[in-house]
Amino acid sequence: MAVQTRRMTVEEFDRFAALPENADRLLEFIGGKVIEVPSNPYVSQVAARISYWITHYLMQNPLGHVTGEAGGYWVSGERYAPDVAFMSKARQPELARQGYNPLPPDLAVEVLSPSDDEGDMRIKVVNYLRAGTVVWVVNPDKRYVEVYAPDHAPERIAEDGTIRGGDVLPEFTLAVKVIFPDSPDHQENIETE
Repeated sequence: MAVQTRRMTVEEFDRFAALPENADRLLEFIGGKVIEVPSNPYVSQVAARISYWITHYLMQNPLGHVTGEAGGYWVSGERYAPDVAFMSKARQPELARQGYNPLPPDLAVEVLSPSDDEGDMRIKVVNYLRAGTVVWVVNPDKRYVEVYAPDHAPERIAEDGTIRGGDVLPEFTLAVKVIFPDSPDHQENIETE
């Protein structure tokens, strides 16, 4: 949901987001607009499941940091709050302690909710790719994941498919059906492949 009617600069957004009255609001800056990210428990649950599997992988392969939707990032001059993100320690040994992280993540996971604007999501994907970020766009209603990687054709992975971590998360795999908590057979398939 857009918060303001006029376009603003990123500097104006940074000042606006830093105001005390906005401390408890999750805000993004997309295409010159301030967007407040609404709460959605189901989307949050899907994101938490993805975060769990990436965190589990990182406990065995300490390559970096995983953040949730409260971990915002500077991406191509804008400010995004991906539902899940990964930042390698090689690129940034320590994450920012306040505000939006000054570097874009290596991986951004965006879980679609009914309130997401399709045009805003397209802008985000283009800007993520421009910044060198791999993006997983998860559609929980249609039960698939679209994978966007710089210099690669997009890939749509159906519920019976597997997401691969590629160069960002080497040897990481995740069965798509595992991320949907209401999948009929999710209890039998809770292992990554």
